[in-house]
Formats: sequence, C-alpha cells, structure tokens
Amino acid sequence: MKTIRIHSFGDASVLTTEDAPRPMPGDHQILIRVRAASVNPIDYKIRSGSFTRPDIALPVTLGRDVAGTIEAMGKKVVGFDLGDDVFAFLSKNSGGYAEYALAEENEIAPKPETLDFVAAAAVPLAAITAWQGLFDYGELEEGQRVLIHGAAGGVGLFAVQFAKVRGATVIATGRKEDIALLRQLGADQTIDYLAEKFEDRVEDVDLVLDLVGGETQERSWAVLRKGGRLISTLKQPSEEKARQCAATGKVFMAKAKADQLRTIGRLIDEGSVVVHVEKIMPLDHVREAHDCLEHEHTQGKIVLTVT
Repeated sequence: MKTIRIHSFGDASVLTTEDAPRPMPGDHQILIRVRAASVNPIDYKIRSGSFTRPDIALPVTLGRDVAGTIEAMGKKVVGFDLGDDVFAFLSKNSGGYAEYALAEENEIAPKPETLDFVAAAAVPLAAITAWQGLFDYGELEEGQRVLIHGAAGGVGLFAVQFAKVRGATVIATGRKEDIALLRQLGADQTIDYLAEKFEDRVEDVDLVLDLVGGETQERSWAVLRKGGRLISTLKQPSEEKARQCAATGKVFMAKAKADQLRTIGRLIDEGSVVVHVEKIMPLDHVREAHDCLEHEHTQGKIVLTVT
C-alpha cells in the first residue's frame, strides 16, 4: 500500500511517499480502507520534532483521523460489518496518511450519514478534543459562560458549536476575517484579538478553553470568575495563578472514545453541528498541506483525499 512516512524530523520535505505492507488487524482491531485523512497541528509538531514522546519511534506514518470503509476485522470485533463506512480517531500505532489504517474498537464509529468521506475525516480528533476540553475537563454546563481562544481553528469551530448545543453563552476570539463565520456558528460575542484585548471586553467567565497558549493563556486568568476553570490543549496553566484566582487550571491531551464519536456523529446528522473544511488536497500534496497549516491562518480543517 502507499503510505507517507518520516524517517527524520524536520520541515515538510521529510515527508516521503513509500510502499509498505498492508497491516493485518488483531483480534480487536479494524482495518480501514482510507478514503480521506485530515491534517492536524500535532502532525507537523511531531514531524518537526517540537513534540516528542518516548513512544514515537521513527519511521512513522502521521495522521490521527480518517474516514473510509471497513476492509477487514479481527475475530473478536462486534458491532461492525465488512463494507461499513466509518470514521476514526487513530492511536499512535497506526497513521492515517496511507491507503489502509488500523483502528482499535474504541477509536471508531459509523460515519455520519450526512457527510461525505472528506468532511467526515475532518471530525474525529478536532471534535473529540473540543468535546473533552469543554465537558470532561471544563465541566461546562447550561447557562455558563465560556471564552474560546483560537475559535476559528479545527478544534475551535467545533467547540463553539458544542458549547451552544449545551446552552452556554459563547465568547470567541479570532481574526477579523473569522468573525462572520464564528457568529454564523453561534458565538454570542466575538473579539478580534489583533484589534482589541479580550480582557477589556470580557469578565466573569466560567470556563476558558485555551487553544492558543503563550501570553494569551497568562492573560486569561483576569477574566475568570472565582471558581472558574482554565483548560488548555497546549501548556499546563500556572498552579500559583490558579490559587491566586481561586480557579482551576488543567492541560489535557484528547483520547479516542467511540461513544463520544457516536454522539458527535448524531449531532452532525441532526444538523446541530456543521463541519468546516478549509482545503482539500490529494495525499501526494501532503507537504503543501503541512506548510499551509503550519505557516498560514486557516479556518477549520485541511483534508487529504486517498484514492
């Protein structure tokens, strides 16, 4: 099968196209014939060497979320049939930039009927990250106020919509060109972070979902109410600042949960949540896709098609 691998860390030029054996599913694994795979920031961070873990061993195939068709299954898999259309949030053990990918049972769900493979591939990692940040870690409830930084990115656009579905008041930061889309998706208040300081316009927030990090995270303590939460996908918030503000600060990394993926799929099919794909490129253009996501401002997701 065709796969995209890296054998060393560096810029997008280290992404190479290779032939590799088609993987065989274990007892609880599902082999997916990949039709589309999306590109996420974690992909270029691993590729560049800026995100390292002991379990990342070269060579590696990148790509954490895919949509496609079930090609084969382990003998202990239940609830799926050959030929089913699915989408999945893959573990580190199998990359999505390939013609075939392995998924564990807890990483996969039926593809939303209202989405094609391209849109479906844009969902899993970003949507589950948004869901877990808001609800599992952020404990967002109906009637509360949430400030979402980086709201126009892949995770942010889902977070805006999930928070509205939950009945929260949504404050979203983005660039001037993002404002119309954020309002369209349900943001109650929008802030152009290049033109104004969010702390001058926001106060008494129950939850800050930090998808930006850096000084944006540090400034966010000022807008939290007593007992509020600052949840980040990037950096552990200061424990000292949390104590001073009588607040909670946590960093997290999303984990695949099939039940959440199914719930998100239902919300999409009901029309409560829409998927925004910024660009579609063939798998052979993976270097261009990485450069675009890493160095340009994008709304939503970039998706690679696999034929």
